[in-house]
Amino acid sequence: MAATVTRLHAMLTVAEVCTELQISRSTFYDWRQKGRAPRCIALPNGSLRVRRTDLERWLNAREDAA
Repeated sequence: MAATVTRLHAMLTVAEVCTELQISRSTFYDWRQKGRAPRCIALPNGSLRVRRTDLERWLNAREDAA
């Protein structure tokens, strides 16, 4: 059970990602459609989650581009 809780905390909702990046949901989905968003996990109910590690990796990849 503890591993499941830790894993869930390591995943962010789209709203949490948008808040952290200070972008709108529409921007996130636009980036996703263009293949520019962080890697996402689609849950069986259709909701998306982003692993914290994938978001950090995505941000680090853009660090030199700025």
